[in-house]
Amino acid sequence: MSRSAAQIAFEALSDPTRRRILHILAERDETTAGAVADAIPEVGRTAVSSHLRVLRSAELVIERREGRYRYYSLHPRGPVQDALGFLQSILAQGVARTDTEGAAASEPTTDATPSGTRKSSVGGHRAS
Repeated sequence: MSRSAAQIAFEALSDPTRRRILHILAERDETTAGAVADAIPEVGRTAVSSHLRVLRSAELVIERREGRYRYYSLHPRGPVQDALGFLQSILAQGVARTDTEGAAASEPTTDATPSGTRKSSVGGHRAS
């Protein structure tokens, strides 16, 4: 069973260090692996290179070689678009459901009480 591009992207995004690397790359147009490692001092250079390799194989970043340097930038298209589309559809469904449930819950309902006054369920105030 092969994994989809979105699944691979989600797996790559599941690591907080890789998300941090993506954030660093989002702040800069393009940067070297060394500059990324310098920005995350608690993670070693070898670990940063490994994380960049995972992000590159998930097609979340692009690597450009120039001489002995490798420059990384965010991949503007690719599997991240599939993952983003998936998340947007889930959020849209959840927001629509929440809006529908919220509207139904905020509609005032009245109950007759034995004294003949009407009790409103909105805000706990009694209406007479």
